Amino acid sequence: MKKFLLEVVVGLSLFVGAAHAEMTAPDVLIKDTAQEVIAIVKQDSGNKADTHKKILALVDAKVLPNFDFTHMTQLAAGKYWKQATPEQQKALVAEFRNMLVRTYTNAFTMYRDQKVEVKPLKMGAADKEVIVNTRIIKSGGQPTTVDYKMQKMADGWKVYDVVIEAVSMVTNYRGQFSTTIQQSGIDALIKELSGMNAGATTVHKAESK
Repeated sequence: MKKFLLEVVVGLSLFVGAAHAEMTAPDVLIKDTAQEVIAIVKQDSGNKADTHKKILALVDAKVLPNFDFTHMTQLAAGKYWKQATPEQQKALVAEFRNMLVRTYTNAFTMYRDQKVEVKPLKMGAADKEVIVNTRIIKSGGQPTTVDYKMQKMADGWKVYDVVIEAVSMVTNYRGQFSTTIQQSGIDALIKELSGMNAGATTVHKAESK
């Protein structure tokens, strides 16, 4: 799981960018913003707390706006999404978002000069959904394929799933979510995610001192 999430983060670290006046094509957005993110991630003051703070700000400002967390959570919850109350749905989205923020922030600190190759994208003017194919190239290792499933929204293209070596991030979480919900219910899943997020925050604060 950790390796899977790290590959997701390395790939997603290059799919970022602030809102544009004109909607940017998905593959162009990846290419145009890669260097900006790499430069920020490589900055390291040597202070763990300071580095973590900068990376957290990067994730919040650059990465998160490009995700449709509601759609992602809905897909991860599967058939149980419609069974959840509006309050439970809101809580699931919030905790799922927090979990990804935590994962991305921690994994960014392990970034090591990976490069991303973006495949040419064939997209029609009327297309509302596309898949951007990329490869993460690592020194001394085999390339990792990363496919971004994206949908066109009013404020730009948004990621709603990432497929690493044919393994869907959404499907991966769906299995975990389903098991917890079947055994203990939706509130139990919310509590489980909340506990994981809170626990990780406590650990980080202790390590930063």
